[in-house]
Amino acid sequence: MKILVLSNSFSGLHSFRKEVFKEFRNQGWEVIISSPVGGDSEKAMWFKNIGCDIIDTHFNRQGMNPIADFKLMLTYKKLIKLVKPDVILSYTIKPNLYGGLASRLCKVPQLANITGLGAAVEYPGMLQKFTIMLYKVCMSKTRLVFFQNNANRQFCIGHKMVKGRTQLIPGSGVNLEYHTLKPYPAEEEPVRFLFISRIRVEKGIEEYLAAAEAIRKEFPNTEFHIIGSCEGDYESRLKKLTDEGIVVYHGSQNDVRPFIEKASCVIHPSFYPEGMSNVLLEACAAGRPIITTNRPGCGEIVDNGKTGFIVRQQDKEDVIEKVRLFLTKEYNERTQMGLAARAKVEREFDRKIVVKAYVDEIKTLMINS
Repeated sequence: MKILVLSNSFSGLHSFRKEVFKEFRNQGWEVIISSPVGGDSEKAMWFKNIGCDIIDTHFNRQGMNPIADFKLMLTYKKLIKLVKPDVILSYTIKPNLYGGLASRLCKVPQLANITGLGAAVEYPGMLQKFTIMLYKVCMSKTRLVFFQNNANRQFCIGHKMVKGRTQLIPGSGVNLEYHTLKPYPAEEEPVRFLFISRIRVEKGIEEYLAAAEAIRKEFPNTEFHIIGSCEGDYESRLKKLTDEGIVVYHGSQNDVRPFIEKASCVIHPSFYPEGMSNVLLEACAAGRPIITTNRPGCGEIVDNGKTGFIVRQQDKEDVIEKVRLFLTKEYNERTQMGLAARAKVEREFDRKIVVKAYVDEIKTLMINS
């Protein structure tokens, strides 16, 4: 079995899909990965070291340029003819679309993973109509589409964007052996809240900052920590808020586990089109309660009132209210919420579930080919 993988980033593959590729290699399958290397050479080397072949494929991951996107489809088509794979596995929007069209032209089965539909599909308008048309053209022959949340699945089925089989998987899942259950912070420690994301409006940073400013005045024994790369003018703003003692900004971090371990609660008030939030899965795996929005890719991870709290998206007052509610809970109640969060991801979001879904489908393909 020869598998050609199309992706837009080695970083995403390394962070959330290493176990999938390890199992492919354990099965004795040949794996060729086509993705831009760029600044991810160390992560690309990890895949090379486990026996995958790497093809550095450059393309612009952002925006729509019909000429450039057509060239990407031609690149994928040439690649398929060169590699002669038995199956194509694609991740993220452009590899799904233009890899889908290339696989259709070359008559090679494609397994696509929709990790989120993106803003182009999220918001009504001409761009949405054009993008829906692209899905209909490019993915009409896709053998199987994996969806990370049911809302995305129903949207695509309802708009006839996919015609083949579909299957719901729990996002990328979470590696429960790497993201282990951690002891809850001691009762005498400050109550630490944590925000982990790219620092942009759609990820809910404004709601988090509003909560930090309001709650720090009422509850001095709280801390509001932030991890992530800044977009726009947020870097200078976060530095100012850090100097004022309202937040603690840690910049980007390669390993967020030590920060989650020290946190009492992880807050992710995102209204970004998520597939399934890895931040929330990792927080729950460590045994931390979460506060997040009831939108696809976030709301599925929390049992409201049991493992954390749901907030309305883009509602600063609701975030502040839920943080206050969390602070009224007894120490033992917070600890139990964290343990319930861990139990939920063990039942529903173990990465082994995702690995098995891929392997089972490819084995079925082998039997039927």
